[in-house]
Parts: sequence; C-alpha cells; structure tokens
Amino acid sequence: MDSRHFRLKELINFLKLKNAGTVREMASAFDVSEMTIRRDLAILEEKNIVKLIHGGAIYKSAGLNTEDSSGNKYSLPREESTRLSEKRRIAEKAVSLIEDNDIIIIDSGSTTEIMGEFIQSSNPSAIICYALNILISVYRKKDYKLVFGGGYFHENTLMFESSEGVELIKKNRANKVFLSARGVSDRLGVTTADSYEIEMKKAALETSQQKILLIDSSKFDKVLSAYYCDIDDIDTVITDDKIPGKYVEYLTNKGIDLIIV
Repeated sequence: MDSRHFRLKELINFLKLKNAGTVREMASAFDVSEMTIRRDLAILEEKNIVKLIHGGAIYKSAGLNTEDSSGNKYSLPREESTRLSEKRRIAEKAVSLIEDNDIIIIDSGSTTEIMGEFIQSSNPSAIICYALNILISVYRKKDYKLVFGGGYFHENTLMFESSEGVELIKKNRANKVFLSARGVSDRLGVTTADSYEIEMKKAALETSQQKILLIDSSKFDKVLSAYYCDIDDIDTVITDDKIPGKYVEYLTNKGIDLIIV
C-alpha cells in the first residue's frame, strides 16, 4: 500500500471520528504539507466521501450539510418550533441593544424573526432585511424606514436572494447587524445551511459597524456546509445558559462580548 493510499484511509478515519476538520490540523496530524492535504481531500470529495468547506472538510456520513440531525433538509417553519423559550430570551436581549436612531440589518432566521415582537417603533430609524418572515414581523411599525432586498424566494428559509439584493445591502450602511447561524465551531467558524445564503450574509457583515450573532446553545460545535464568516468577525454573541463551557472560555479569550440569557 503506497503512502497516499494509506493516508487517505487514515484521513477518512480522522474525519469519521471528529465529523469535520481543518486543513491545518490534518496537515499537523499526518506530518505533511497543507497542499498535500488539500490534494487528498480533493480526491475524497470526488469519491463523495467528504464535503469541502472553507479551510477544511466535513465527513459526509456525519449528516453535517444542509440537513438536521434527523436527516431532514433545513426548514425554517420547523425550526421555529424548537427551543422557543431560549430564542425569545435571546431575541428580547438583542432588541435591548438597539439604540434610538440606529440603522439595523436583521438576518433571516427563526430567532431573528422574534425580534419583531419586541422592537418599538421609536427604536431604529431604519431596518434592512431580506427574508419574508422578518418583513412580516416588522412592517406594521411604520415609524422607521424599511429596506427590503428581494430576488428569488427560497421556501425552506423564507429568504429572498439575488445579486441585486446583495448590491442593495452594500449600498446602505448599518450601525448593527443581527445575524443567525446553523452552526458555530471553534475550528471551522460560523456556518449556515444553504450556499445561497452566503453572499447576503457577507454583505450584511461588510456594511455594519457592530456584528451581533443570535444563536441558541444547540448550535455550538455544529458544522454545516455553507461557511460565511470566522468567529473573529463577530463582535457580540447572544446565547442561552446551556452554552458549552469550552465556548464560554473560547469566546471570552477571543475578546468577543458574550451575553448569556
């Protein structure tokens, strides 16, 4: 058995055990260059064994792609019924950070949707959004300007997506963006379910002064296929009190403002 064939088998075992891994840690584990690991991972992707993501790979049989732990494709209407009490606390705390005359962006998501219940019409001067559920939750409060990025409608997330929508977001500026995610990993960053979400989320990040991530504790140590930012790109994380202890330490050491509700 040649060295590459042996290493490929060991790479598969490595990813089976960890579910996912970064190129850097695999190169260190197997004492080879990162370029060698990237070539090996390309072979495994061709064989449909792994899914390549930013800076690493996911073992496909782990179910860490656009599906939940039951093997179902992500569906926002289904997600809205889970961990509702935690999401309500997170959303209410997020709204308390909005100052008078703020311009805010509200990302698509089940937790961000709940923010609409708590926003007072006198709080922000403008809200920018690009998902149907967010639009419905905020449009009745008429005292602020509302900017909506349209495009192709995706039923599973209720999000509208288009290059024109991305450009519309980029033409505006916001004091704060309230982001959602399907997974947060100390090794592989902040991920979401579908690749079409990436550009809208990145545009929202680029145009905002303060980046605030709303995420319930079940999302920590999870990785999905659509990477959109590093944890270092986030200023504030709001989560519930079941956050794993290692992430309390990790986020604190990163200098990220961690708010536990």
